[in-house]
Amino acid sequence: MKIAILNDTHCGIRNSSDIFMDYQEKFYRDVFFPYLLENDIKTILHLGDYYDNRKTINFKALQHNRKIFLEKLREYGITMDIIVGNHDVYYKNTNELNALKELQGHYMNEVNVILDPTVTKYGDLSVALVPWINQDNEKTTLDFLKNCKADIVGAHLELDGFEMSKGIPCHGGMSPKHFDRFDMVLSGHFHTRSSQGNIHYLGSQMEFFWSDCDDKKYFHVLDTETRELTPVHNPVTIHTKIYYDHEKMGDWKFKDMRYLDDQFVKIIVTNKGDPYEFERFVDRVQNQKIHELKIAENFEEFRGGAVNDENIKIDDTETLVNTYVDNINTDLDKNRIKREINALMKEAQSSEVA
Repeated sequence: MKIAILNDTHCGIRNSSDIFMDYQEKFYRDVFFPYLLENDIKTILHLGDYYDNRKTINFKALQHNRKIFLEKLREYGITMDIIVGNHDVYYKNTNELNALKELQGHYMNEVNVILDPTVTKYGDLSVALVPWINQDNEKTTLDFLKNCKADIVGAHLELDGFEMSKGIPCHGGMSPKHFDRFDMVLSGHFHTRSSQGNIHYLGSQMEFFWSDCDDKKYFHVLDTETRELTPVHNPVTIHTKIYYDHEKMGDWKFKDMRYLDDQFVKIIVTNKGDPYEFERFVDRVQNQKIHELKIAENFEEFRGGAVNDENIKIDDTETLVNTYVDNINTDLDKNRIKREINALMKEAQSSEVA
């Protein structure tokens, strides 16, 4: 038996933007469901954060998601088990009030919402499913992890030492040692893909923020007999960075730039050269069917020297804020400060595009 694994699909992301709803539709229509149909996969396991905004849900986004995803489950005879993620719950300290339970009742035959830790059989494989861990359920969840009879875990975890996004590790999360006895742990929550030992963060299937740019996205397929986990690449992107060095641009005037259509574009200027030539390049980019253009330049003063264009992160607000917090003089818990600020930044980013 093979099961498809999704996580962090965030219905209603970016203030329920039409742009991002169309982007999500492309993934489901052109990548995800065609693969499931071609490979006769009838079961989906979703590892949480089906919805984006824990406080409000846009009805237009709900209707669109029902059309592009939930109705397809019914049409294709596919069922889905889904655990609660932190974005699916209203309160931070309990999973009791959550959007999954309240909104998916119309698809009871297709969707099984898992609110409490439980062991589920997929073929002959027993999988421990662990929803978001919070103050209300932490003790019972830890007891469950010690005693459950399962070799594999599917969860929505915040574990210490794993990357939350590229280059940004989590500090102050749950200890990974609680999962040492399992052969494999598959988790949602962090949007970048990473592995340490038996624990695998699967990363989001789609790009939602600039921090996702150039971070390849996958959904996964688990073979319950061999326990092989296969990543399936999602080639549909929505963010493109262009590093502009006038000495390396070549004859861009004859380059086909249609690859920028339907993209958020950021030009990072490492060596502008002739300002007139640069403006012509910008005009050429703006003439494409892009969603938005941002230009980052004149940042040498922040770095104090030459810039290595392969590792430019000056425009990465998350990195700048974390570095600032690390360098301030305070007796407060710096890791907690960074977690709270990064959570607020994600909420702000989610509201950027209307």
